Amino acid sequence: MTEINIRPATTSDLPTLLRFEQGVINAERAFDNLIKPDPVYYYDIEEMIRASHIEILVAEIDEEVVGSGYARIEPARHFLKHPLHAYLGFMYVDPAYRGKGINSKIIEGLKKWAVSQGISELRLDVYDGNLPAIKAYEKVGFTQQLINMHMEIGED
Repeated sequence: MTEINIRPATTSDLPTLLRFEQGVINAERAFDNLIKPDPVYYYDIEEMIRASHIEILVAEIDEEVVGSGYARIEPARHFLKHPLHAYLGFMYVDPAYRGKGINSKIIEGLKKWAVSQGISELRLDVYDGNLPAIKAYEKVGFTQQLINMHMEIGED
């Protein structure tokens, strides 16, 4: 396989990243019927590229962007031993390139960035029914910690 290059995203990557964002949303619809109908956007990607507390990385193969992910420095809950953590999101790999270790390379790059920012904990959210994602995150060292639950209330 050709070399996978991991680098920070630039504004020239926006068209691809906007397409990846829709890929994330479409994948998550299978696990969350509360996501609004299109058009839906999760991120202000251009602002995220400029933000000093966020690092968006992309994976390239032969100069084609094939994956993405971000780390965002956030305050931890006051009772936790780390005052800050890096929250990972926007983890996406083009379907044609899945299974090649791209996601793990992006996570490794985000981990390095977080450590360079003095961060010692990574967090992320994944739908409990998304078993392939759970296995991929566990493979790189994440452990399940908390189950987030919800209930719709009000008029039926």
